[in-house]
Amino acid sequence: MSGHLDLIDLKIIESMGENGRIRLSELAEVVGLSIPSVSERLDKLQKNGIVKGFTMDVDERQLGFDIQAFVRVRVDSSKHYKSFMEHVMKEDEIMECYSVTGEGSHILRVMTHNTGSLEKFLSRIQSWPGVMSTNTSFVLSQLKKTRKIGADIIRNNLQDRQVLITYDEKKSRK
Repeated sequence: MSGHLDLIDLKIIESMGENGRIRLSELAEVVGLSIPSVSERLDKLQKNGIVKGFTMDVDERQLGFDIQAFVRVRVDSSKHYKSFMEHVMKEDEIMECYSVTGEGSHILRVMTHNTGSLEKFLSRIQSWPGVMSTNTSFVLSQLKKTRKIGADIIRNNLQDRQVLITYDEKKSRK
């Protein structure tokens, strides 16, 4: 992260996390700034890589993807990492991939149409070089999904790292 954030930046991040389609005029009202000021701040957040993009939330089940699962994969060594990642990137069913500690080396979030297509998918993964085992957990229901990062948790984290500028600090820097 480059630069410093202030409480207004945090409120912008929180508000955009709640509603990525919020109008600039509404956002300006929420944070108490003019539309051009909010636009400038949002541009800086994007330029600094804090805001990486704006996405929509799709209900996969409405599109016929009735099966969501988490697949824990154990790859035998790091020599297969590049090959494993190349395979992951080619698989449309894999929505997310995480390198993890604990049992296995990666967790995949997968969506597919039915158990038959999941079985074929798992068969493909198990044939990849270096894959020693998989363990699959089906998602029965989703209890929480959010993109919102609350201003309070950001503020506490940034204060711990001493990169949050408060209003008093801004005044004393002038």
